[in-house]
Amino acid sequence: MARTASWKKISAEIEGRIRGGAWKPGERIPREADLAEEFACARATVHRALRTLVDQGLIVRRRRAGSRVVKTQVRRTEFRIPIMRHEVEAAGHAYGYRLVSRKSGPPPASVRDRMKLEPGAAVLYLEALHFADETAHALENRWINPGAVPGVLDVDFSGVSANEYLVRNVPFSTGEISLSAASATKDEARLLGVSPGAALFATSRVTWSDGTAITVARLAYPPGYELRSRI
Repeated sequence: MARTASWKKISAEIEGRIRGGAWKPGERIPREADLAEEFACARATVHRALRTLVDQGLIVRRRRAGSRVVKTQVRRTEFRIPIMRHEVEAAGHAYGYRLVSRKSGPPPASVRDRMKLEPGAAVLYLEALHFADETAHALENRWINPGAVPGVLDVDFSGVSANEYLVRNVPFSTGEISLSAASATKDEARLLGVSPGAALFATSRVTWSDGTAITVARLAYPPGYELRSRI
């Protein structure tokens, strides 16, 4: 292992040792200080590498007890934020996009609480439509925290979706997503081209960067949409 290894290389090396049987299920792995010495890096770098392995379900960490290889490894579903344009084009359709509205100001209380913002904090709100072959594919309602995305107020979202802009330019550390069924409101029905009260598939997602909320996004899909994920 090269000196001053990155956390990604350290994580990959430790994962290789675990999967290769060098460290058995339930076995304690070396301390952060010892791994930092081995890889000639800071303990913080090792800490981040181990945190990634915890997220992958390969090790467990206990305060004062150190880190151990899990006794029974489980498979986890990894959810990646897709770029809507890629999703539509991969299905063999022509992609289209239209910005419906844009404004800045305090978000609804439910969004403010979810983003853990102070009362009165202003965000950028965008409403947009995504199309597949000129048919409405999804309605996007999005609130973006300018404090987490410098320069976002100067971005022209009439030509690029916030979905694509954020995925390409703003890395996130963690997030939360909920999936639900919803009845189309009159406005949603008008924009999606369905009847009021039609059954919609809705996803609501919040993403974070080191404790600071980046965005809350709600996507509503007309009847017939199917969500697929690999496990």
